[in-house]
Amino acid sequence: MSEKRDTTIRVEGMTCASCVRHVGAALREVEGVEHAEVRRRDGVAIVRHAAQSSLDRMIEALREAGYEGAPIPPGQTWVYELDLRHAGTFMYHSHYDEMTQIALGMVGMFIVHPRRPRGPRVDRDYVLMSHEWRLEVGARRPDPNAMSDFNVLTFNGKSFPATEPLMAGTGERIRIRLGNLGPMDHHPIHIHGLNFVTTATDGGYVPESAQYPETTVLVPVGSTRVIEMVPTEPGDWAMHCHMTHHVMTQMGHGIPNMVGADTRRLDRRMARVAPDYMSMGQTGMGGMGEMEMPTPPNSLPMRGGRGPFSYIDMGGMFTVLKVRDDPERADPRGWFSHPAGGVAAPADAARMRADGVEA
Repeated sequence: MSEKRDTTIRVEGMTCASCVRHVGAALREVEGVEHAEVRRRDGVAIVRHAAQSSLDRMIEALREAGYEGAPIPPGQTWVYELDLRHAGTFMYHSHYDEMTQIALGMVGMFIVHPRRPRGPRVDRDYVLMSHEWRLEVGARRPDPNAMSDFNVLTFNGKSFPATEPLMAGTGERIRIRLGNLGPMDHHPIHIHGLNFVTTATDGGYVPESAQYPETTVLVPVGSTRVIEMVPTEPGDWAMHCHMTHHVMTQMGHGIPNMVGADTRRLDRRMARVAPDYMSMGQTGMGGMGEMEMPTPPNSLPMRGGRGPFSYIDMGGMFTVLKVRDDPERADPRGWFSHPAGGVAAPADAARMRADGVEA
């Protein structure tokens, strides 16, 4: 892939007045605020998503369309007023024609900060909303009828390499709020090189006595998880969903398994009628993103991005937590400079023999 190649998939989604493109903005307020206003328009009814124990009947105005209120008619603007009596990490989404409106991105995070901070002071506070889409190659509008075989997976509406890296300083306390309002799939979110504790869910805070170190947290559909960590090791640490198909973009499905196939005879025969033909997949799928082959408009099949050593063939629900000793002066798009001996290299034959390893 050349450096100038456009790595953006453009999607026709549903948005609202305060939403960013395709996925709703994170609404932030402070606990104790009374009569906060949330305005929505154009046929979309928005509710805040939280456990019943957290609601405490403070959200009487945000009704589910049909049996607790009417959906907003097209062209109208309605106002929802609520008292923010509980701090936490919640979500909002449409509750009218959910299959279509949620599948097209009418979701977002609702952050209520405590008036009196809880626990250790946090230096950086990030929000990542995961989502999944079924987007036919070359199309712009996702298929809201999809129940499986999603092929575009995103953090905050973007697939890697378009995802924003998360910057952090060594010794800083980092909070990452994870939300999942995708249609069907849970996401085990994994971070390389670091560990964290889960401090809250959308049901409330997790007592310190119940917290334990982890490197992966499962974020079920319709829920949030809040993790915190204090990184001590500088570096570029990958953060991604650990379902392998969720870190690929528009991977083709429903094709024969070519791994291990001997295609030499087939290639010779096909070359007679299609000189540019080549079989693919015999040794797996690594490196396919680097091939400069024509693709349909508005598609990124198997695309990843350039890394500091080679091509990164992961895409989709993938980003990088960049830990630096001086984060304020560091380039968030730059790569970590490894110390001598800190990167793997070809094994030395003499050392292998000394260790009893046969080359």
